[in-house]
Amino acid sequence: MNDARTARSGTPGERPGYVPIADHGLIGDLRSAALVDTHGTIDWYCCGRFDAPSVFASILDAERGGRFELAADVEAVSRQFYFPDTNVLITRFSSPEGVGEVQDFMPIVDDDREADRHRLIRRVVCVRGTLPFRARVAPRFGYAAQPHTVRMEQGRAVFASPELTLALTASVPVEVDGPDVWSAFKLTEGQNAVFALDRVSDRVPPRSCACAEAEELFTATVRFWRRWLSSSRYRGRWREEVHRSALTLKLLTYAPTGAIVAAPTTSLPEHIGGERNWDYRYVWIRDAAFCVYALLRLGFTDEADQFMRFLSERIELCGEGPSGPLQIMYGIDGRSELPERDLPGLEGHRGSGPVRVGNAAVDQLQLDIYGALIDSVYLYDKWGQPISSGLWDQVTVLVDWVCANWDQPDEGVWETRGGRKRFLFSRLMCWVAIERAMRTAIHRGLPADLERWRRTRDTIYRRIMERCWSPVRGAFVQHEGDDVLDAAVLMMPLAKLVSPTDPKWLSTLDALGRELVSDSLVYRYDPVRSPDGLAGEEGTFSICSFWYVEALTRAGRLDEARLAFEKMLTYANHLGLYAEQVGHTGEQLGNFPQAFTHLALISAAFNLDRALG
Repeated sequence: MNDARTARSGTPGERPGYVPIADHGLIGDLRSAALVDTHGTIDWYCCGRFDAPSVFASILDAERGGRFELAADVEAVSRQFYFPDTNVLITRFSSPEGVGEVQDFMPIVDDDREADRHRLIRRVVCVRGTLPFRARVAPRFGYAAQPHTVRMEQGRAVFASPELTLALTASVPVEVDGPDVWSAFKLTEGQNAVFALDRVSDRVPPRSCACAEAEELFTATVRFWRRWLSSSRYRGRWREEVHRSALTLKLLTYAPTGAIVAAPTTSLPEHIGGERNWDYRYVWIRDAAFCVYALLRLGFTDEADQFMRFLSERIELCGEGPSGPLQIMYGIDGRSELPERDLPGLEGHRGSGPVRVGNAAVDQLQLDIYGALIDSVYLYDKWGQPISSGLWDQVTVLVDWVCANWDQPDEGVWETRGGRKRFLFSRLMCWVAIERAMRTAIHRGLPADLERWRRTRDTIYRRIMERCWSPVRGAFVQHEGDDVLDAAVLMMPLAKLVSPTDPKWLSTLDALGRELVSDSLVYRYDPVRSPDGLAGEEGTFSICSFWYVEALTRAGRLDEARLAFEKMLTYANHLGLYAEQVGHTGEQLGNFPQAFTHLALISAAFNLDRALG
């Protein structure tokens, strides 16, 4: 739980009006998502799709971004938690006058028309005493760039912009105040009030949401999440943390296609005041193997099936582009064009601009994605369903391309903008692409140019061992021709290129521990020694910290691994959620929550638990 005063004011040194990134919970309807802070304010919401223009974005601009406030209207302490085994978020307010709570959720419905409503329900309940509450709905459409009107119509407030219309129904009186709507009301013990925000159109007419209906939807939403989570096979030591990660991954799934976004936000900074701000509301091919591994390990076969269909469609459609047959990322609907642009109308979280939408890294050459993708195919064929002959034909095309192109310099796993290099991680994952394809071919008796594949696989292996090993550092290094350390090499034993107890690997593990690890937290690399083309510092990378745990586990250093894992769990927010990075003082930085980190947590927990017996 998290304690916080209801007043939205920054701590010393912060810009007024912002709360920390970590002080948020996530709700969603498997199409879009919203962030609710510990004061009861929705300050990030993109209606209809994860990558739609924002309606509320005060997390990126406290003054102009727009928000939906709903809180006790007295001095109160707030605490936030998830209704057990669900993604229904509860924010409780405690004061001498009474105790109340706001229940935030988005119903999950099968009916297409009702799904298009994208209903967001905020249910207020007084559980003890008497409490006054206040609400203000202040949408700012199109990343706060589109004007809108507001009118009262049949007891509801209708917000209309050129591209989106939202209707607010409430069980308490509301009043128009310029472009906003507000309400002040008092509840006594046992009473409740409901606010429902719907997208409306010619196809989806406005609809009221009485307290009784909200109760039914609450019960149905709780039932949906608990039924879904009951499929989990994980019964290990860290059940609560693993299941929260699984629930978060499900929230980041776009139901119409099965795509899983990297994060539901854009431009949350990796460094306060810096320029390392990116749009993560897309699907990275790199996440593929981790997603399939985690979903199948936990028993969520339907989600693995859907995600594999999404990936298979990308393979079937791939042609020979400027950066190879595959892009590193795609839109949630599979689209390939994701043009990057700045939004000058938003200042960025705590003044950390620019705010970006789209992602120019889509055009980068990142060779590691082929290993991630083909490893996911291998894992799915092994633990899920046998892959089709058509998919295998496409896989062989990709492997042949890798055999011909693995030695190119590229931008690498960290999507640097400082020039292409011959990164070890890219070589490693090209080796994985060929090696996993060979395993599949041999196991299934599928046609393949095994001699060429074997020859190239072995060449890549020797290249890594000869040119990416630094006798001076006693470690495998970031790229050929230098001696910079990189946490990405933690994947070497996880991908099975090197034994986790190989002397060279153990020496590398020690070197990483000395130079890139700080109290279990792991930095990606030293940007001073390895310039990445971007200004500013960054925090430790949470996925690398969980990779470190798994590398220690596989090396048999279980006491170190367990301590590092337990420490890493303390850096989660009050709800068990992780952003991309952890800053110098333990604050969460970067887009939030990040799927990749939660995937790595699941993998680390699963393997550490198994090793501990």
